[in-house]
Amino acid sequence: MNTTAALSLDAAHAQRERRIGVIYGLAAYLWWGFVVVYFKAVASVSPLEVLAHRVVWSLVLLGSLLAVRGRWREGLRIVSDRRSMLALLGSTALIALNWFTFIWAVGHDRVVQASLGYYINPLVNVLLGVLFLRERLRRPQAVAVGLAAVAVTVLTLEKGEVPVVSLVLAFSFGLYGLLRKTMRADALVGLTIEVTLLLPIAVAYLVHQYDAGVLAFGARSWRIDLLLVAAGAVTALPLLWFANAARRLHYATVGLLQYIAPSLQFITAIVFFGEQVRPLQLGAFGLIWVALALYSSDALRREHRRRRSVPV
Repeated sequence: MNTTAALSLDAAHAQRERRIGVIYGLAAYLWWGFVVVYFKAVASVSPLEVLAHRVVWSLVLLGSLLAVRGRWREGLRIVSDRRSMLALLGSTALIALNWFTFIWAVGHDRVVQASLGYYINPLVNVLLGVLFLRERLRRPQAVAVGLAAVAVTVLTLEKGEVPVVSLVLAFSFGLYGLLRKTMRADALVGLTIEVTLLLPIAVAYLVHQYDAGVLAFGARSWRIDLLLVAAGAVTALPLLWFANAARRLHYATVGLLQYIAPSLQFITAIVFFGEQVRPLQLGAFGLIWVALALYSSDALRREHRRRRSVPV
């Protein structure tokens, strides 16, 4: 096989991998966009019980996947490393806080606030990179972060209270990602360890609720029971799809796809759940969208320059 033919095959393979990556990415972010419908369906169950079921059934699914793929030893190796274990304890607390806040937000008609949290998350990541990773803040990034700060201030003044749900979701997920960067664990292994760490607390809570006679599982309807069992798939599948997408796509492409989820959450909250968006709120979201446009265009320009600088 000559060099030209080999390069052609490599290019075809790379293009195929990108297409597969886009499919995985779309699946993950569309799922996360419409997942509010699932959590609205279990809104009659207490957020803590939904979180507990999310942990239990996620572990059943993820543990089965690890066993099938023969990767339990990899998980044990990570657990035996003290530094990785400390990071995992921190990431476990952060993902539990993120999950609980989102479940609570959907059940209490705060989906618009939740979508704002995931809109500003990329800008929070930029800020965390500057604070903890000593990354330099480029001018477009600085302007974008500044606009996001103005938007949060507008929302605070307009409603008379800080948008706690938005900030908790944005910073908990941002810090979670920051901690996960410090360890050599992929999405499957890392998440399995995290839900394993949460399992004793989840089981203890479910037993307590059962003893108190207020456990929803097994006491309401088969529909609620099935929905709670489905929490494992609802949690694990999009994360695995995202991992497959991130492995195949450039960072800038993943960065653009991530806006699908909060956009769908925002639309769903207004169109289907009847949440109201006041003029000043809409203005604040406008500032966020401008900030994200600046951030995304800067990321795309850098990615274009990087690809042009790579020798063929």
